[in-house]
Amino acid sequence: MKNRLIIAVSGASGTIYAKNLLEKLKVLDIETELVLSLGAKAVMVYELKNDINLEHLATRVYNNNDLGAAIASGSYLASAMVVAPCSSSSLAKIAHGISDNLITRAASVCLKENRPLILLIREAPYSRPMLKNMLEAKEAGAIIMPASPSFYNNPKNIDDLLSTITERIIDLLKIENKAAKRWKNDA
Repeated sequence: MKNRLIIAVSGASGTIYAKNLLEKLKVLDIETELVLSLGAKAVMVYELKNDINLEHLATRVYNNNDLGAAIASGSYLASAMVVAPCSSSSLAKIAHGISDNLITRAASVCLKENRPLILLIREAPYSRPMLKNMLEAKEAGAIIMPASPSFYNNPKNIDDLLSTITERIIDLLKIENKAAKRWKNDA
């Protein structure tokens, strides 16, 4: 199956992770299907300022209300899905199989089809319900990834910090990425 990824952006803070991930996937020539929630669009205005158009980075863009979109079906061959960032609301819906929008429906499809689903949890601290929902999502087959950047490569700027997360996502998707900085990599 060709690398065709669904990238969903929910309403949590951290939309810059989605931007960074989409930029890296574009360089790697990976086909991307983008879905933005209304909350994500509102957060992007504050976080990304003048660069709020992520659509130009994606291969295709879907409306989050379009439950009839191609990515809402298991017969559509997406190789994986990433929700970056994943809000506590989206996490709860995904964990409990509530498919009331395209993001949660596509996530549900990934789980039922045994395709990788990465939930980039950005909110902190975690409440008890969030922790329980993370466990439920994990038990359903999702990969729970906190947006906790690493510092062992001595990041010099925000992009370096973001890359420690987005390059890890790319690794989890088993996509070759020679640009990634590795722990104690002398090469």
